Amino acid sequence: MDRAIAFYSDVLGLKLISRDVVARFDIDGVLFELVPGLDEAKPGRGGNGRLCLKVGDIGQAIEYMRSKTDRVGEIRKVENGRLASCEDPDGNEICLWQYD
Repeated sequence: MDRAIAFYSDVLGLKLISRDVVARFDIDGVLFELVPGLDEAKPGRGGNGRLCLKVGDIGQAIEYMRSKTDRVGEIRKVENGRLASCEDPDGNEICLWQYD
């Protein structure tokens, strides 16, 4: 949990607002929680959630993420913008999206 909290606060810049068993972050007024899995020996990919973050410059955002982790995909053109996926330290998907 400490590693995940550090990633979301230090790398993504989310504001940690409280922590007990669950870590809570504020994303522009939206509550985002990190909840430990039932089996802490098997982190990641236990759920089907995905965090999507809107970015102003996807090229700059991906360059920054590549400086922090090697778990970053390529930018893809989609119908209404461009997106790229990366993973947190536990393998959960984070999608960076720039609308055109």
